[in-house]
Amino acid sequence: MPVALYQAKAEFFRMLGHPVRIRVLELLQAGPTPVRDLLAALEVEPSSLSQQLAVLRRSGIVTATREGSTVVYALAGGDVADLLRSARRILTGLLADQNQLLAELRAAAD
Repeated sequence: MPVALYQAKAEFFRMLGHPVRIRVLELLQAGPTPVRDLLAALEVEPSSLSQQLAVLRRSGIVTATREGSTVVYALAGGDVADLLRSARRILTGLLADQNQLLAELRAAAD
């Protein structure tokens, strides 16, 4: 059993496991974005955003380029956007199933 492979996958998903990082990745789907725009959209402290961006950079999932005094972030590849779309579809299905179950529970209680 290739334990190292599963460990790498677990680390990858752990890296995604923060709401600010997920939101940053979603925002970057629209294209390269300056830090100031990310800050405005996220409404988090600059130090918090900086910390989360550093995690994403170290993982290689985003790139950072300097344009004058501005740092612009971008997704490192299209696969990240595909992953986020897949996650959205999975969550939509799960929530639809939960809503159906909730409706059945409410109907049974009457």
